[in-house]
Amino acid sequence: MATSDKYQLLSAGDLLVTGRLVDASNATLFATVTLGSDQQACIYKPIAGERPLWDFPDGTLADREYAAFLVSDFLELDLVPLTLLREGPYGKGMVQEWIDIDESIDLANFFSQDHAELRTMAFFDAIINNTDRKIGHLLPTPDGKLFGCDHGVTFHSEDKLRTVLWQWAGDPFHPSEIALLEKISRGLGKELDLSPHLTLEEIDALHIRIHQLLTQSCMPMPNPDWPAIPWPAF
Repeated sequence: MATSDKYQLLSAGDLLVTGRLVDASNATLFATVTLGSDQQACIYKPIAGERPLWDFPDGTLADREYAAFLVSDFLELDLVPLTLLREGPYGKGMVQEWIDIDESIDLANFFSQDHAELRTMAFFDAIINNTDRKIGHLLPTPDGKLFGCDHGVTFHSEDKLRTVLWQWAGDPFHPSEIALLEKISRGLGKELDLSPHLTLEEIDALHIRIHQLLTQSCMPMPNPDWPAIPWPAF
């Protein structure tokens, strides 16, 4: 199904909740959307089900998930499944296309490998300041693609990068990565408008973070004043 058709289905289809992911800290509901003869499995995270956090404003996680998708889409990384904001049975929330993963892949071994797709994910996380890239947030598919999920705790104005993907720390950026940083530097606030979803302080911090990455010209190192790996790591 074309992306435009999927968007129409996710945004306008009837949303029916059929289950819940019990291991998630916030209300993460499994659902299906139906429009005519088309149907799509999805994840629905209502804002009303978000757990308060000490370092992120209440009720903002869905917008951060959507902002992460917008960055991935703008840079044509295709790392975040199709994501949007819409009303659902439990109020407004984030709705994201369900991704079927390759069950034959051992994530506990996969995450530490030197794969190009994993490096791209680490690069993306550095841009969005992901504070929670767990092993279980990696979604390798049977056709060899890699997606990532759970981007609610991102774009903090302080350096809080916390990830299991540190195998390229300090490595020089590839020319293609520098080109992507330059693209988002030029486009932020223009073609890429995150102001409906992030605070001005967070957008300013994103500008600064991109400038620092370009200046350093290498993958970031762990912050010595912040835990480098999320807990639990999976």
